[in-house]
Amino acid sequence: MVGPELHSDALVVGAGSAGSIVAERLSFDPACTVTVLEAGVGLADPVLAAQAADATLLPIGADSRLVRRYESELTGGPDEVARLTRGATIGGSGAVNGGYFCRGRPEDFSGGLPGWSWPDVLASFRAVETDLDFTGAQHGDSGPIPVRRSREMCDGTARFIDAAVRSGCEWIADLNDATITSQPGVGAVPLNITATGVRTGPGAAFLVPALGRPNLTVRTETQAVRVEIKRGRAVAVHTIGPDGPLRLSADRIILCAGAIESAHLLMLSGVGEEAMLQQVGIEVRSALPVGAQCADHPEWLVAADWDGTPGRPALEAVLHHGDVEIRPYTSGFATLLGESGPAEPPQIGVALMTPRGRGRLTLVSADPRVQPRIEHRYDTEPGDAAALRGGLKLVGEMLGMKVDAAPPHWSTSQHLCGSAPMGADDDESAVLDARCRVRGVEGLWVIDGSALPRIPSRGPHATIAMLAHRAASLLRDQERSR
Repeated sequence: MVGPELHSDALVVGAGSAGSIVAERLSFDPACTVTVLEAGVGLADPVLAAQAADATLLPIGADSRLVRRYESELTGGPDEVARLTRGATIGGSGAVNGGYFCRGRPEDFSGGLPGWSWPDVLASFRAVETDLDFTGAQHGDSGPIPVRRSREMCDGTARFIDAAVRSGCEWIADLNDATITSQPGVGAVPLNITATGVRTGPGAAFLVPALGRPNLTVRTETQAVRVEIKRGRAVAVHTIGPDGPLRLSADRIILCAGAIESAHLLMLSGVGEEAMLQQVGIEVRSALPVGAQCADHPEWLVAADWDGTPGRPALEAVLHHGDVEIRPYTSGFATLLGESGPAEPPQIGVALMTPRGRGRLTLVSADPRVQPRIEHRYDTEPGDAAALRGGLKLVGEMLGMKVDAAPPHWSTSQHLCGSAPMGADDDESAVLDARCRVRGVEGLWVIDGSALPRIPSRGPHATIAMLAHRAASLLRDQERSR
């Protein structure tokens, strides 16, 4: 059964951080009809809207209606399985995360990909934000996303900063100023959180204000199950929603469903590694290495020896030391999730921001209800574990803490990227060209963290917002030139 059909000029799959920006940018042209599909719930329920707005809590607990969960094998060990949590609502993970909005660094864009040099991307970094603390050529002053930093730190964060400075680390006032290259350095985290504690990611800043446009339609609780590709062109998306199956056709189809779901949808539609698709009985439309070289930031955790401070953003400051980012969380994770019970001490995270190890996503069934297999493969590069051990040792020395010498428990930053990366024309590892177009398929784009050719050396949220803004601009410019 196919169901009724509706047509749009542009069809955006996913209303997360990237999809919100892409949909707003495309629908800015009143002549362009835009439909957005979101598998998760909307925010019409005031309870859900309040949860998405409250930046002092992470609404991702076991009973949350705002997230989708996945399992990942972090390493080859039998017990190293993690639960990944991704936002599933207007704004996606940007509606439920800690508000960290630290940009990628210039070296993250030094691969020579046309149109993605640091000067190119800086313009879009600036365009999406209004920095409330700093002005000048490094910062935006008219974008929808407010960026600010905590001025008064909680006791635990203040203790951490003092210890870092005493150990020889410089204080960096502005972690989003690419002209500052001090290493090691500690600084206040740029946050997309207002002074009144409202989480304001791309969903709230871009998409929600645009919902009244007559040329923009958002369909929530509508799951895309396949992109229909005919004679080398994407022509429609098949969905299941509240009213049953629906076929939505469009001139341009843009996947913005995140690094897991965009890759999954490509593979379900016949875009992926040939042998894998054939094994599950899917006709190959374009043989590409989807999911073959994704990456995330591995993180090891150690308990702090101070009490947490509820009612604060999850992170107020971080220390960058070589390839690691050290994160003094403001409260125990149960407190940050709003769970009842005795308060646990905060955790200090040691995350590797330039990992060598690469993970993979694999299609295990042609049934869209069956999630792909996710393998982070954090233990495949010995140098990664060595760098994390060095970071853990630094925490112990800096804070005068005894750090357990036993192999720590692997954790993940939940920053999966690069499952459908952009690349130059001769790059065999690339799924997309430098304009985020799927190779071998006309009319199909991927614009989200999947498209990043390398994982940023900072948390990816601000970089994904930049990517969405720049890629949407490239898409609009391409259509105008036709």
